[in-house]
Order: sequence, then structure tokens, then C-alpha cells
Amino acid sequence: MSISRFAVPLLTAAALLPAVPAVAAADGLSWHLCSAVAKDWDPADQRTECTMVPVPLDYADPDGRKIDIAVSRIRATGERTGAVLLNPGGPGQSGLDMPRSIADSHAGGIGVHHDLIGFDPRGVGYSDNLPCTIAFPEPDPGVPDKEKARQAAERTARANRECVDAHPTFVRNLTTPTIARDLDCIRVALGEDKIGYYGVSWGTALGAQYRTLFDDHVDKMLLDSVMPPDLSVTAMDDGQAAAGENTFHDFASWIARYDAVFHFGTTEPVVAKALLDLRAELTAHPRGEIDGATVNGMLANPRRDWAALAKQLAEIRDGGTISPDRATAQTGALGWDGEAHAFNHAQQTALLCNESPSPRDFETVWRHRLDRMKRLPVAGGYGLYEPMCIGWPLPARPWAFAAGKSPLELVGHAYEPVTPIGWAIAMRQRIGGALMTIEDDVHGSLSSLTCANAAVTFFDTGRTTSASCAGAPIPAP
Repeated sequence: MSISRFAVPLLTAAALLPAVPAVAAADGLSWHLCSAVAKDWDPADQRTECTMVPVPLDYADPDGRKIDIAVSRIRATGERTGAVLLNPGGPGQSGLDMPRSIADSHAGGIGVHHDLIGFDPRGVGYSDNLPCTIAFPEPDPGVPDKEKARQAAERTARANRECVDAHPTFVRNLTTPTIARDLDCIRVALGEDKIGYYGVSWGTALGAQYRTLFDDHVDKMLLDSVMPPDLSVTAMDDGQAAAGENTFHDFASWIARYDAVFHFGTTEPVVAKALLDLRAELTAHPRGEIDGATVNGMLANPRRDWAALAKQLAEIRDGGTISPDRATAQTGALGWDGEAHAFNHAQQTALLCNESPSPRDFETVWRHRLDRMKRLPVAGGYGLYEPMCIGWPLPARPWAFAAGKSPLELVGHAYEPVTPIGWAIAMRQRIGGALMTIEDDVHGSLSSLTCANAAVTFFDTGRTTSASCAGAPIPAP
């Protein structure tokens, strides 16, 4: 298949340059240094090896067309006891470089006794890709907000239909159960009876699906920043907006503790009202390029940004005109995994819309947005996911996760707006496991914290924990 503008092709074993030596592998795969075969791979990386694993395009037709899944590996540095597959989420996110990021993190001890295995899910990156283009054109200027949204919805619906019409079998098979079956093909290709799994964000749903289908082949599974057990892009937008609104009030409480610095007030209600009044003032009377939307985009952001944002808000209140690029705009920032590497928006759309029983028409999605904004005046307008499925032509096939017997560790984040802590609690009720809580708002942060040693212990021994872990402190003003 053709390659999207975010991705570059990985050469298959048959097409490798003769000068590249293969690494002998007991698993029967032909491994090569990624830096030798993958275009634009970091040439300094002499640890990560790459290979291709063929899988059926459609598991209902196992003898039909095959596609290639790109797989990476960093070998265990000590006495090897198994392999841990890794997925960073998205959906639509590349995972081929995740072994290196985990190996270089506080969770790197997992790689002492386990091979760290990354992969690009079907439709992403070096794997056979989904070559649909998702465009984000600027709306026509001077039209009302609803008309701008309608224009965007019409473009979305047209792009969705064109993608499905051009690649019907590929798109129809972009589902979480299908990718879970791809995982099992990787397990078989590696020669493993059981595999460990470490998933983040949407990767937690993939893990829950794999465990539902193949629990007997799970050694141990850790899921960080957990998705809800039932997929609905409507509920996702609601949950993320509610968490964002809570972040705004927490931010106001934090500002109130430093009234001697910022002078917005000494209590949360007073500070919250002052910030909303500032937003209203600049909505009615913009100051250069600083308007109410600029202020709103500074009210529900990560805690690490609070000190800088509070200073900027005070400068705006006092008549300053900071440049817009100094403001950390939250609109559109409630994404899944931060900066994307080999990210495919079309694959994300297909996975979410194939599995979410959400509205497909503009009027319903617009009404939901207005209702959300009425309930949640700061974060209610940040919904990203429900509009993606407008005009999606295929019926939804909802998730169906079940409990298993294999060791399971869940990790939730107390203040996170991307995958709110309530989702982890609901997932635990559905599939079991122990829930470790991190006192931060950072998506998928376990591997960056010293308490990642709990993950190392878990994969080495199977011992789970329900402990609480401190996150990074909020910077002082």
C-alpha cells in the first residue's frame, strides 16, 4: 500500500540490501538493525532490531491477502525470561520506537529479563498503511460558529466516505479485536507461548481486548492511563471535558494560594470568577490578537504549566498584550499521546468510528456540544472525538471486554484529563486487576517516575500493587 506523509517504508526481508547482515534468531524471524533498514531511523541506535510479521488482512479469510506488521526488539540485557510487547496508544500512534523509550526510562529494568517488543499497528507507520488523507482546512471567515462546524462536518463526512470506498476491506478490519489478533500473530512469530504486555492510553483497550481473547497466552499485563471499558466517543468527550473543568477549578485554587504574587483573590470562587470575567471582557473587547479564546485556552492546562500561565494571565489582566504563541492553548490539546511520531489520523478515525455507537449526524453532535458547553463553561468546547465520526458509513461493533486470570496491573492518574481516573476504576470493575494511583495529571507518566520500579517488580514477579505514587511536583511561582 502507499505510505502516508507521516510514515516511511521499512524494507521487507526479501528487499533488504545485501550489505546488511541479518541477526540469527531462534524464533525464525530475520532481524536487522532498524538503523540499517528503516529510512530515517536514528543511525546512532545500535540496539533496536526490526523485522516484519505477515498477518491476514481479514481474519475471516485467513488464506487471503496478507499485510506486513513492522516489529522491533531490544534484547534482554540479562538472563532472559520472556518478552513484553509495548503499545503507546493513539489509536494511530507508531510504537516501533517504544522499546528504546522504555529501555531509557525509569521502567528500563523491565528489559533486564525481557525482550522489549514494539510494533506499528496495521495502518500506521512502517506497517502496511492506510493511505487516506484527513485534511484540516481553515473554515470560511466571517461565518457563525455553527456554520463553521457544519462546513467542517461536511468535509469530515466526505473524507470518511472516500476512505471507506477506496479501501473497504482494510478499513473494515481496523478494529481493536483485529489488532489484538495481530498481536497474537507476533507472539507466535516470536516463538513465545506467553507474552507480557505494557500498554498506554488506547493501548490499554488493546491489552484488555487481547486478554479477553487470549488470556491463556498472557504472562503479565500492565495498563497505564486506562481507557473506559465501553467505547463511546460521546462519553469520551464528556469525560475529558468534565476532567478539564475540574482542572480549571484546581488551577483557580492554586492561584488563590499565591494571591500575594498574582492578585486574583484568596479563594477559589473569587479567582474563578475573576478569570471568567477576564475571558468575558476580552471576548467583548479583544486586545490585538488576545481575545477570550486565548484566555480560555490558558485555564485548563497541565499543572507543570500553571506558574507560567498564571503569570501570563496576570499580565493580560494588567493591560499587557502577550503574543499568542506564549499562551498554552488547550483547545485541541486533549489528545491522546502528545507529539505524534508516525501518527495516522485516518487510522485513528477508523478505529474509533468502527467501534463507537455514537451519532453520525451533525445536528446531534452540535447539540451535544452546546449542552456540554452549558454544563462546563471552560472545557465544554474541547470535544475532539465525536465530530470525527460524522458521516461514518460503517455500523459500530462495540467493545466486549471480559475478566481474565492472568496477572493484571492498572495504573490511573488522579487528576488526568486525557484518560480520567474514573475510566480506570470502571475498567477494573469490568476486567479485574489491581489499580495503582499516581498523584499527577500527566498522561502515561509511570515510566518517567521512580515508582516505575513497581512495573519492573510486576513483570519480574507478578506481584501487583494498589499503592499510591507521588507525581512530579507543581512548580512554584
